[in-house]
Amino acid sequence: MAKTMSKFQKRFLERRAIRHQELALYLRELTPANQEHMESKLAKKLASVALRANDRALRIESAAGIQSPEVLAAKQATIDAIRAKYSLKLREVKQQNRRSLEMRKVPIPEFDKRLAELEVQREEEIRALDMVNNPDKQGAQAKAKAIRDRARVQAETLQSKTQKKMEAKSAIANANIQYHEQMADKIKTELAKTKTVSLFESKIPSDVLLRLDNLSMHFGGLKAVDHLSFDVKKGEIFGLIGPNGAGKTTVFNCITRFYKATEGNIYYRRQLDEAVVMSAFKVHNVIRQGIVRTFQNVELVWELNVVDNLLVAAHTLYRSTFFGHLFHSQKIRHEELVMRKKAEKILFDLGLAQYMYMYPLGLPYGILKKVELARTLMAQPRLIILDEPAAGLNDTETEELAQTIRKIRDEYNTTIFLVEHDMGLVMDICDTVCAISFGKRLAIGTPEEIQASSVVREAYLGGE
Repeated sequence: MAKTMSKFQKRFLERRAIRHQELALYLRELTPANQEHMESKLAKKLASVALRANDRALRIESAAGIQSPEVLAAKQATIDAIRAKYSLKLREVKQQNRRSLEMRKVPIPEFDKRLAELEVQREEEIRALDMVNNPDKQGAQAKAKAIRDRARVQAETLQSKTQKKMEAKSAIANANIQYHEQMADKIKTELAKTKTVSLFESKIPSDVLLRLDNLSMHFGGLKAVDHLSFDVKKGEIFGLIGPNGAGKTTVFNCITRFYKATEGNIYYRRQLDEAVVMSAFKVHNVIRQGIVRTFQNVELVWELNVVDNLLVAAHTLYRSTFFGHLFHSQKIRHEELVMRKKAEKILFDLGLAQYMYMYPLGLPYGILKKVELARTLMAQPRLIILDEPAAGLNDTETEELAQTIRKIRDEYNTTIFLVEHDMGLVMDICDTVCAISFGKRLAIGTPEEIQASSVVREAYLGGE
């Protein structure tokens, strides 16, 4: 017998399930970044141990007059450093003398004597390197060898401890991932046994990601969208076309809750593979359901570089508390590391790595459009809504954009829903195209079917 559950209880369980799944995804991304961070710290410590030990051993060998290649190389490096130091001192004295001549027309007293003293000091420091303070070469070699051996043992111990620590942390992370995934499945099973539905709906097929059901949007007496219905399937590139004023952007605004639809429903299949009614969410919570969008105009933060513009879009993925951010806790540092690595990977994947630390102002318009696309991927989207992505691009940039959109769809397992006036782009990349006019649907089908439709040719393409 199905279990009866109140709307409040069901909403609470839904949010718990989503929370568990988000934590599992977060831990999956955090674990490799933590391991990489620990490996980087280990490499720095090992290099520091080896450097200190080698420096001490070379000093002992040099003091004993041992002329090994390592000692000679270290000696030459020290001589170069001494010469560089005294070169700066000599330059300073010369500059002081030149200023004195310019201002008072007299040289610095004993100028030549000061230069000579500095040169003598320099040569004495260099000669001191050749002095043998310990004639026992065998003893010095044994002592230097002991120092290097202790450093190797210390490095091996440090490496072993770090490896065990990494394995322990990895095991704990995997256990937590498994726990959160099991809890999400358990809650999902419990929700499936309930009688009533609140957020969740079962009206759309399993292969449909987004459904518009008799959607209408009226502005007074103007019907911007008039009983529009269509399905957007998972993993496809869906195009919405129509003349200016047809209601395309209004449809986007209704989906993302910028507008509250006058009539009809919008169904969407989110992370737990459950369909929800979008009217249940406020506009600032739409992105948490995996829906992201771009706008007709480029909307970047011009004061931030490209990689920081991407990091802005990851704000919904952070799990640290207010006090974690306030005191910059270890958890927030790890999260920032994960997000930065993710942003860098996205930029490399989309061919934008060379612009990573540049500021958007002054970059080509086509690059700015690609940066906007890259930013949408930071929010782990299931549906990306693009509002005229090819506007203002030349033919070459449009071709590159088409390749980028396909790459995003294939490699990031997302669905693309776009509005575009460039019919070449639409017919090239879209799997399904829906044509509308005055808010009403004219036709829907493959690009070839839309091109062959006489209704579309007459209303949108101007007829034959």
